[in-house]
Amino acid sequence: MMTNPGKKVTQGQFSFLPDLTDDQIAAQVKYALKNGWAVSVEYTDDPHPRNTYWEMYGNPLFDLKDPAGIMMEIRECRKTCPTMYVRVTAFDSTKGWEAPRMSFIVNRPPTEPGFRLVRQDRDGRSQGYSILPYATDRPEGERA
Repeated sequence: MMTNPGKKVTQGQFSFLPDLTDDQIAAQVKYALKNGWAVSVEYTDDPHPRNTYWEMYGNPLFDLKDPAGIMMEIRECRKTCPTMYVRVTAFDSTKGWEAPRMSFIVNRPPTEPGFRLVRQDRDGRSQGYSILPYATDRPEGERA
């Protein structure tokens, strides 16, 4: 049975582990670069699982070969967006199309608002469920 005692948003790799240190993040970035993947830094205040399009912080870092440049970008994004989720995504374009090979969260807001489960009664005896983030109860930019 999987549990989430910290009640953290769990998206991407390493999501059930404790938050990665900067050294561990640098090691993962180094692995992505070694495989020739392009790395990008993204942020959002709405981490709903279906919200796959986060805001990009800067441009994708296609030409970097040293993890130090990407770590600098991560630190700048954390400084600029301290109350938002920040993730690193590595894309593989070796077959002519881009596919995310790695994605993990590197920054979280001080408090994570979580999600609520809403049940809908449908025709007959059928029921449907939706997951709604508490973060979206407030307008964008006020969700800290």
